[in-house]
Amino acid sequence: MKSLQKIVVSCLFTCVLLPRFSFSQLTSIKPVSASNPVLLAQVDKIADAVTSKVIEWRRDIHQHPELGNREFKTAEKIAQHLQSLGIEVKTQVGKTGVVGILKGPFEGPVVALRADMDALPITERGNSSFKSTVTTEYNGKTTGVMHACGHDAHVAMLMGAAEALVAVKNQLKGTIKFIFQPCEEGPPTGEEGGAKLMVREGVLDNPKVDVIFGQHIASGTETGVITFRPGGFYAANDIFKITVKGKQSHGASPWASVDPIITGAQILLGLQTIVSRNLPLTENAAVVTVGAFNAGNRQNIIPEEAVMIGTIRTFDASMQKTIHQRIREIATFIAQSAGATAEVEISSEDPMVFNSHPLTAQMVPTLQKLVGASNVILVPAGTGAEDFAYYAQKVPAFFFRVGALPKGKKPLEVLHHTPDFQMDEGSLGVGVKTLCHLALDYIEQYHSTK
Repeated sequence: MKSLQKIVVSCLFTCVLLPRFSFSQLTSIKPVSASNPVLLAQVDKIADAVTSKVIEWRRDIHQHPELGNREFKTAEKIAQHLQSLGIEVKTQVGKTGVVGILKGPFEGPVVALRADMDALPITERGNSSFKSTVTTEYNGKTTGVMHACGHDAHVAMLMGAAEALVAVKNQLKGTIKFIFQPCEEGPPTGEEGGAKLMVREGVLDNPKVDVIFGQHIASGTETGVITFRPGGFYAANDIFKITVKGKQSHGASPWASVDPIITGAQILLGLQTIVSRNLPLTENAAVVTVGAFNAGNRQNIIPEEAVMIGTIRTFDASMQKTIHQRIREIATFIAQSAGATAEVEISSEDPMVFNSHPLTAQMVPTLQKLVGASNVILVPAGTGAEDFAYYAQKVPAFFFRVGALPKGKKPLEVLHHTPDFQMDEGSLGVGVKTLCHLALDYIEQYHSTK
């Protein structure tokens, strides 16, 4: 999730609230199954043994969160751990990213496993012993810093997977690349970052990656449940900024003004008709959300300018084009009708996350064997966004969610991107094993077809 949109819009994984489907409904998908049960049992034993360390890592990272492109201590912690395991390590990839390369003694495919590292500009509520008290200046405002989306868990799980996979290195018939990515939530203004930058700097090369797997914890889904979808999984993500310029006046003389607040409010309401009145929603979902509206600094002054920012989510290029056009038309003409002007800026942040159909079919049985077929759930596409999409544009990819609903909590009580976000640490062990099993099963299947 990106840039301005990431700052202001909560990441509600809507698919956890939608109906469940069974994998058998995907009649066009024909799964391939091959595994080494002895090797997987070894890895599971090690994964169980390191779970306490994974929890400790997660809590430490949670207590000391860092924003995108500023993950210096997190990167150092990761690099030191990988180096202690004897893994080849590259640092400062995509600014603060860390890449580990584990080569087995036998030739085979290169499997990449990815975790994101950055936190959000959110002040944490709650009273956990590892609550974040970090504060910073962000976009001119003082704010707390919090891992409110689970990236601390993603890092800890991949660190645990690295330790488990190193233990079976002598049996590894291929190479595993561990990608610890900064800045998934979007770079600071004027900077580059995230998966897009890492890809451009060659993270999928030397050695060249054959497939990539990624996972995201889901605080609204029960622990032990894994949700997935082949094809489009997360929406394309654009951000927009509308600057309304009017005429300033004393608040006691509004007739002397061209009020940008009133004009902006009318534009905001007009934007809400785009999805409901201009789009064929029976074909694909779409979202237009205004996440922040800022104007003025005093109660008795009508300001000269008002600014709103927001996010657009789409699964269809034609609908995306329509939304862009309608935002420009609504803002421009409403402003003109009030004697004001409106400047509209729209930028594309992330493409749609697209899971390879063949790779999904190939690897879903691995997840079913791990947590049980009834706990691997096909879900509708979600309107969240993820820069994992940039990897999926280059190599076959499979991205999925691991349930982490805290016991006694309801999904809406622990939403991602909110001060009240929480997760069940019991999900960490599941996450470690999913990464290990997917990597090892893919390698095994690769050799079984040769």
